[in-house]
Amino acid sequence: MSARIIDGKKIAAAVREEIRLRVLQLKETTGKVPGLATVLVGDDSGSASYVRSKIKACQEAGIFSRQLTPPGNISQDDLLGIIRELNGDPAIHGVLVQLPLPADLDERTVLEAVDPAKDVDGFTFGNIGRLVENQPRFVPCTPAGIMELLDREGVEVKGKHAVVVGRSEIVGKPVAFLLLHRHATVTICHSRTADLGSETRRADILVAAVGRPRLITGAMVKPGAVVIDVGINRIEGKLVGDVDFESASQVASAITPVPGGVGPMTVAMLLKNTLCAFERSATSG
Repeated sequence: MSARIIDGKKIAAAVREEIRLRVLQLKETTGKVPGLATVLVGDDSGSASYVRSKIKACQEAGIFSRQLTPPGNISQDDLLGIIRELNGDPAIHGVLVQLPLPADLDERTVLEAVDPAKDVDGFTFGNIGRLVENQPRFVPCTPAGIMELLDREGVEVKGKHAVVVGRSEIVGKPVAFLLLHRHATVTICHSRTADLGSETRRADILVAAVGRPRLITGAMVKPGAVVIDVGINRIEGKLVGDVDFESASQVASAITPVPGGVGPMTVAMLLKNTLCAFERSATSG
């Protein structure tokens, strides 16, 4: 058998078009649009590329975007001052601090400075706690994108065995809670799991987010499983996932490619979170 390819680009484009139409409607009724501020500290080329793609996506969706690019040697106090300013700006509904930060800045302190009501990345302790309690305000964008892919592909989660390979705060743990809240039985594995293959072969839904290129082979996939590959690894100038696509696609029933799978969904869900922040502020204000 050969797996159905889950086209993240196509699904993300549909989500972004829905957001664009909603933003247009809100602009007509309120005279306002959602606003997203990105804070890019220093000149990391990879981070700059991510931010450019986010700004372009905002423009296409009709969302106001503001980019701040403080120098890499900015003091922590000055950076916190920038965040406080954005927290108080009524035209800004989402604040995104691009990670990683320079080594001399305390990442957690900076993230916690973001108003939880504007934390569209879902990284503050307040939003993490709400997610754990199944009362989410903002779900981190990549896990939210994974769930959106499953929903739009008609993948039933309830009662299924989901295995998440990876335990990061940004992807692994949040997606495990999202799956659990949807009544999946969830196993979390990682790079130190003994006999990883015996665990992954039990998965009806397998999420690979461990950052090891082609770690998951076809022999580690249960026949008919749905495989979601979050990995982005560069090998000899080529992007590859955490799943060996060639062998896994011969066993799985559906699989996301790299690139073109989960990646486009992350930006789409950032726009969705920003839109939700705007709608909440309009309701509360």
